[in-house]
Amino acid sequence: MKRIIVGFDKLSPKILNLFVERYPDGYGDNDIIEFKNGTGETIQAVELKSTDTVYLIRIGKKMNQIIQEFEDEQSELNEDSEFIEEDKEIDPNYDFDLT
Repeated sequence: MKRIIVGFDKLSPKILNLFVERYPDGYGDNDIIEFKNGTGETIQAVELKSTDTVYLIRIGKKMNQIIQEFEDEQSELNEDSEFIEEDKEIDPNYDFDLT
């Protein structure tokens, strides 16, 4: 079985379709493999197996950074959100004190 390391941006349409079939909802932390390449650099990749080849699809640092920033932003939005009460009808006879 062949083993190929390829960048996400270099995937052929055939491999991209296989990736979408394998990970229709995207990949998660448990799908990421981390290893050292020949120069000692740490590489993160997602494994994708076809009938005759195992592809390790590199996840770029920029991609990880974008995902992390998005997750942080979503977390901050959830922390800052307040409960907003639904609109209610106001009694027209209610006397408002505007002072």
